[in-house]
Amino acid sequence: MPRKQRCRWIERYPDHWEFTPEEASEEEPVVMSLDEFETIRLLDREGMTQEQCAKKMGVARTTVTAIYNSARKKVAIALTDGKRLLIRGGNYQLGDQKVGELKEKEDDSFRIAVPYEDGEVFGHFGRTQQFKIFDAKDGKIIGKQVVDTKGNSHGALVGYLKAAQVDALICGGIGMGARNALTEAGIRFYVGVTGAADDVVNDLLAGTLLDNPDIRCEHHHGCQHHEQED
Repeated sequence: MPRKQRCRWIERYPDHWEFTPEEASEEEPVVMSLDEFETIRLLDREGMTQEQCAKKMGVARTTVTAIYNSARKKVAIALTDGKRLLIRGGNYQLGDQKVGELKEKEDDSFRIAVPYEDGEVFGHFGRTQQFKIFDAKDGKIIGKQVVDTKGNSHGALVGYLKAAQVDALICGGIGMGARNALTEAGIRFYVGVTGAADDVVNDLLAGTLLDNPDIRCEHHHGCQHHEQED
């Protein structure tokens, strides 16, 4: 019977999930797993030794070596053959995220997060300083709480939402990196929404929320504007 793979710890979700050459090959893209990406990040970006990386990821050094070699091979193929490089899936466990004073989620409840400012849906997911968290059951709101994000990156924000057991996100503009992270985390998202946070959550629960999945945030450094895809 084959031995079950030990789950690898990663610190956070990436902010960038796809890399495409100027003249990309028509062939199938190269897919790098999140645990492979983490070895590249820790060893090459952070300068850790393989022993340090192994300890951080909770695996043996030989396992790190194997994951790292696989990751480097994929980078080499993407660079030399001009293929798209996608970061997706893998055998990993997201590192522990602090959720502060957030109340524990009740059984059978549905948790919704909204980027929040002055009572309204804040328009730029990656720049939000606060989330308003709603807990609902049987179609009614049973609890609300505002929590600080401390200005984290897209990947870290999604990691926080996952740790907070959020089921759905209602937001204004949001980039593809954050969308990919939310999809990986299993969090539903409703995009292009404006208005009072409480009202849009009630609309979602009533099945009348008006969202626009084609709205995206195009600015990569601060998300200053929205554009609608053709």
